[in-house]
Amino acid sequence: MGSMSGSMGLGFGSFVAVWSLMMTAMMLPSVTPFGSLYTRSFREHRTARLATFAAGYLLVWSAAAFPAFGLAWIADRLVDDSQTAATALAALIFVACGVYQLTPFKERCLAHCRSPLGFTLKYAAYRGRTRDLRVGMHHGAFCLGCCWALMALLVVFGLMNVAAMIVLAAVVLVEKMSAWGPQFGRALGGSALVLAVLVIFAPGIAPGLNHVVHAGGMGGM
Repeated sequence: MGSMSGSMGLGFGSFVAVWSLMMTAMMLPSVTPFGSLYTRSFREHRTARLATFAAGYLLVWSAAAFPAFGLAWIADRLVDDSQTAATALAALIFVACGVYQLTPFKERCLAHCRSPLGFTLKYAAYRGRTRDLRVGMHHGAFCLGCCWALMALLVVFGLMNVAAMIVLAAVVLVEKMSAWGPQFGRALGGSALVLAVLVIFAPGIAPGLNHVVHAGGMGGM
């Protein structure tokens, strides 16, 4: 299934379920340090509160399945109708990722994810029964703002491309945890812009939007 393009033939409900599972697996390593720090303030009901925090975080990433499905649906149509248009979409996604990686908004979101202590102190002011849910959603929104362009690359490489999922999860972890994460993120942006040009001449760089690779992948199933 790694070479299958677009929505992989899934209906919307099934796509949301698969997407949510993928995002859980990919984002868990990078959100664990913040979650661990946040839960240190819990004095009671630790398991229930941690589950509520996780639910809020995953709710944000599950909501991202809506635009992801729309992009995957477009990819399905283009792969079936026009390889040239599918390659153009791959180049557009690379450009969008590359440009976004270099924006101040990306840096702001990344700074939030890289400075958990300061935001943990801020979250201490949250009150009410839904405080952990709101903390999870707030932190999840910043993570989504930080990583959505990288996750869009899954459409280019294949939504069920396990190798791509592992690489992107590692990239997110390095961005958030490494001392040179911001510089690494900007280097990724430059690399994505280079790939936007290369994919025009070598469509195989984008297996998720390449009809030939897609057909071969199906044939081997």
